[in-house]
Amino acid sequence: MEKDFKRYTVTSALPYANGPLHIGHVAGAYLSADIFVRHLRLKRKDVIYICGSDEHGAAITIKAKKEGITPRQIIDKYHQEIKTAFENFGISFDFYHRTSEPIHHDLSKEFFLSLYNKGEFIEKDSDQYYDAEFNQFLADRYITGTCPVCSNENAYGDQCEKCGTSLSPIDLINPISTLSGKTPVLKSTKHWFLPLDKYQPWLENWLEGKKGDWKTNVYGQCTSWLKAGLQPRAMTRDLDWGVDVPLPEAEGKKLYVWLDAPIGYISATKQWGLDNGKDWEKYWKRQPDENDNSCLIHFIGKDNIVFHCIIFPAILHAHGEYILPENVPANEFLNLEGDKLSTSRNHAVWLHEYMEDFPGKQDELRYVLTSILPETSDSEFTWKDYQARVNNELVAILGNFVNRVMILMHKYFEGKVTGASNELTDKNLHAAINDGYDEIERAIESFKFRQASAAVIDIARMGNRYLTENEPWKIFSTEPEKTREVLHNCLHIIAHLGVLTQTFLPASSKKILGMLNIQKENWFYDEPVIFIEGHQLNKAELLFEKVEDSIIERQVEKLKEKTSSNQMKQSAIPAKQNIDYEQFSAMDIRAGTILEAEKVAKTKKLLKLLIDTGIDQRTVVSGIAEYYEPENIIGQQVSILVNLAPREIKGIVSQGMILMAENSEGKLTFVSPVDQFAEGSVIR
Repeated sequence: MEKDFKRYTVTSALPYANGPLHIGHVAGAYLSADIFVRHLRLKRKDVIYICGSDEHGAAITIKAKKEGITPRQIIDKYHQEIKTAFENFGISFDFYHRTSEPIHHDLSKEFFLSLYNKGEFIEKDSDQYYDAEFNQFLADRYITGTCPVCSNENAYGDQCEKCGTSLSPIDLINPISTLSGKTPVLKSTKHWFLPLDKYQPWLENWLEGKKGDWKTNVYGQCTSWLKAGLQPRAMTRDLDWGVDVPLPEAEGKKLYVWLDAPIGYISATKQWGLDNGKDWEKYWKRQPDENDNSCLIHFIGKDNIVFHCIIFPAILHAHGEYILPENVPANEFLNLEGDKLSTSRNHAVWLHEYMEDFPGKQDELRYVLTSILPETSDSEFTWKDYQARVNNELVAILGNFVNRVMILMHKYFEGKVTGASNELTDKNLHAAINDGYDEIERAIESFKFRQASAAVIDIARMGNRYLTENEPWKIFSTEPEKTREVLHNCLHIIAHLGVLTQTFLPASSKKILGMLNIQKENWFYDEPVIFIEGHQLNKAELLFEKVEDSIIERQVEKLKEKTSSNQMKQSAIPAKQNIDYEQFSAMDIRAGTILEAEKVAKTKKLLKLLIDTGIDQRTVVSGIAEYYEPENIIGQQVSILVNLAPREIKGIVSQGMILMAENSEGKLTFVSPVDQFAEGSVIR
C-alpha cells in the first residue's frame, strides 16, 4: 500500500451461522486479515477489524425446518460456536456482531430507502416458482431439479454444486419444491432490482484503476463478469426470515441477503462506535477534508469476489456517501488431503475440534496455514505437512534458537544481563534485522503473508547460524566477555522475534517476551529493544513441542473415519415426498439401447447419445462422461424416460433422460434390465 491513510477499516467475510468453522474458512478470509490488522496496530495505525455472523437467508430456514427448530435457535447456536472458535484461535476482531441485531435491521432499511428514494431501483413483476401447498414463493435454495449442464438431479435453484454452474430456478429440468416435494408453479411477484448494467461503465472505469494493485485472480474474475455483461439483480426476496423490505406494498418480502450482509460491516462498526464513544462514520463515509481519509479493505474467499468487487461497490456508489474498497485481497480455496474440503461429506478439519485435540497449540496451526495460504491459487493442507512444518521449522529453528540462548544465559550468567549494549554490536546482524523488518512490511502490505512468515523464520535461522559459528560454549573459559557479547546479540535477535511474531504467532510471542521478562501488552515496531544493566531473564521454556507420528496417524485416521461414517449415513438418500399414483403413471420409462455416443465439445461431463427406444431413435444429452468412455457404452441397454419435454443443452436438443444410480460419492452406474429385453419394453 503506497498511499498512507489516516485510518483503516478492515473486514472479513461474515461467516454464515448455520454450521461450524473449518480450516478452509480460516485460510480463506480470517487469518490473512488478522495478520494484516496486527501489523497495522504495531505501526500505531488507527485500524478497526470488523466482522460478525451472517444470520439471514434461505439456507438457515432450510436447516431449521430439517431439524424441527426455529431459525433463531439455529443462529444462536452457531453464532456462539463461531465466535468462541475465533477467540480461541486468536483472531483479534475489534468487534464481532450479528446481522439479526435491531441496529443492523434499521441500517439495512435506511440503506434500501436511500436508494429507493433516489430512484435507483427498477420495480418489475417477474414469474417465480410458487409452492401452492405451502402457499409461498420459493427462494432459490428451496428448489431442486436436474442441472441442464451436467444432468445432476440434485442441483439447487441458484447453483449446481456438482459442476459449479450458476443457475436460475427456471433453468432446472423437473424442478421440485423442497417443502412439499411437488412441482412448483410459476406465479407473478413484484421485486426491486439493482440495475447493475446501468453502473457497468462506472464499474469498468473504477476497476481499471485497480489493475496492477489487486491480485490477478481477483481482477481477472471481475473483468470476466464485466465482459459477460451485467444484468439487473433482484435486491428483495419472498421469504419469511430476514430484514423486512421497508415499503407498504412489500409486506412479506425481505431484503436479499447479499444486500443486507455487507451492510453488516457498517452496522457492526456503528455498534462498535456507540459502545466505545467513537465516530463510526469516519471509518466509512467520505470526509470533506481529503487528508481526513479512510481505507476500506475486504478479506474474502474467491466465491465472494463478485459480491465485494462488483455488487457492493455498485450499492455504495449508488448511495453516494460511502468510501469504496481500496483492495479486496481474496484468497483461493484450501484443499484437504488430496480432496476438496466438504462440509456435507464431513471431509474437513473443524476449528473447534482442532483446539480440543491440540489445546494451547493454536500458533502451530496459524503458522502452517500461513505457510500454505491459497493467495493466488488453490493450496492443500495435509497432516504430514503440518508435522513437517512444526517439527522442522517451529521446533528446530525458532524454538531451538530461543531455547539454546536462554539455557546458555542461565548457565553462564545466571540469566542476568550485565554489561549490556542497547543494540546489536554485530553490524551484519544489525543490517540483516533491519532488512528483515523492511521485507516483512513490504510483504504484508502487498498481501504476501506466506513470504512475510518465511522472513520471520529466516531471522531465527540467522540467529541459529550466528550462535553456531561463534560457539560461546567453547570460548567461555578463555573469553567470557566475548561469550557475553555473543549471547547478548542473540538476546536482541530473540527480542526482535518477540516483536515480529506478535502478528503471526501471538501466543508464542507472549511466551518469548515472558522469558525475556518484558511486561508489555504490545511492543510497537518503532520501540527500541533495550536491556538495562542487571535485567533478570525468566527461566527457559519450550516454545513448541515435536509432533509425533502417532498424533498425525490418529488425525489422518480420524478424518477417514468421519468421512466414511458420513458416507454411510448419506448412502441411503432420504426419500422424497410422496406423489400420487397418477403422477408416477404419467412417466413413460422404456428399455433402450445406445447406438452412438460422443463427447459434447467444450464440456467435460456431457455425452451426446443416440438411443433406440423401440419407438424411434432419439438424441439424449447425459452428464456421464466422467464415468464412461463413449466407445465403451455402444450397445449398453438403458432405462430412458421418453416423455420428458425436449430441452436444448449446449446447442443440442435432448429428447429424454436415461436413468442412472448414484452413490454417496457421486459415482454413476446404469439402471437397466438384468435380462436383455426388446427396445421399447415398458419399465413399470
